[in-house]
Amino acid sequence: MPSAHPVKSLSLAVVAALVMIFGNPSHSMAAKHVFELSIDEMEIEVAPGFKYQVFAFNRQVPGPLMHVGEGDDVTVHVTNNTSLPHTIHWHGIHQKDNWRNDGVPGITQGNIEAGDTYTYKWKADKTGSMWYHCHVNVNEHVGIRGMWGPIVVDPKEPIAIEKEVTKDVIMMLSGWQSKYASKLGDGMGPHDVTDYFSLNGRSFPLTQPLRVKKGDVVRIRFYGAGGEFHTMHSHGHDMLITHKDGLPIPAPYLVDTVLFGPGERYDVIVRMDNPGYFIFHDHVDKHVTNNGKFPGGPITVIEYDGVEQLGDYAWKGVNYDPNFFYSESLAKPHGLHNHDRFMGTPIEKKGRKRRRTHK
Repeated sequence: MPSAHPVKSLSLAVVAALVMIFGNPSHSMAAKHVFELSIDEMEIEVAPGFKYQVFAFNRQVPGPLMHVGEGDDVTVHVTNNTSLPHTIHWHGIHQKDNWRNDGVPGITQGNIEAGDTYTYKWKADKTGSMWYHCHVNVNEHVGIRGMWGPIVVDPKEPIAIEKEVTKDVIMMLSGWQSKYASKLGDGMGPHDVTDYFSLNGRSFPLTQPLRVKKGDVVRIRFYGAGGEFHTMHSHGHDMLITHKDGLPIPAPYLVDTVLFGPGERYDVIVRMDNPGYFIFHDHVDKHVTNNGKFPGGPITVIEYDGVEQLGDYAWKGVNYDPNFFYSESLAKPHGLHNHDRFMGTPIEKKGRKRRRTHK
């Protein structure tokens, strides 16, 4: 008996054949992003009263979040407003058939000189927690000048536990050397001393609490952004390690301390099931000081909603920044997300080279 809807049946057959040949259009259509990124000479306050000169992306430390989807095409116009040369390496991005955009001077490109603009183009071909940083004089520029920012690439097919996440958090850890706080172009040699340590560019008490509700499932992305090793320890909660350097691990496992070094990233899941106030800190003991004075450095506190604060609590009445861990930015649509409260104060300098553009 002939079909009652031969045209409709034929159309469905054609669509099915096209999907088999070309894939599902919703999965194959890559979004295109064009971002503007400047490098500026700024001053930030790392710890109370401790001012530090940095090379800042879009005038802020950490740099703005780049949040895209798997397979997206990304163009970034980078303008160097500083007095020294730089390049940008897109750490974790494979750059398949695209090696000239890897951002390494003398290998893939020349320096981006003072006053120049350089355009990078790359595909988000690896998912998870990536980052970008300078690749000129990395010991100083990355190690103690704040030249780093996060990239998050959402997978098309997240693993099951990722679908449970109710709050996303980014923690980028680094160090600073007070001897070179006002000496751009110097520092981080093998005999120099790192005496301040930070979480997202700030040392306690200039960090912020991690505010949650009972029942939240929080994903934390740890980044070793500086030159030190860190061991982040969560009181009152275990952390389920799910990803290493952006990739899911075959057998997630529970810990209460995560060790990571320069360049490494670990994603962990924390189920917020123990209401109270719990410190969350680097367990390298000298790191939780500001120039040797405790408490300082990479310290936050897991604060549950509805739990009463003690009268002498360090952050009682704090001017709270809900985006200190990029949680609000990560909840927005894909794009480049600046954050005003990470921005520093411009450093005045004389003269300016004429602007040139390279692609």
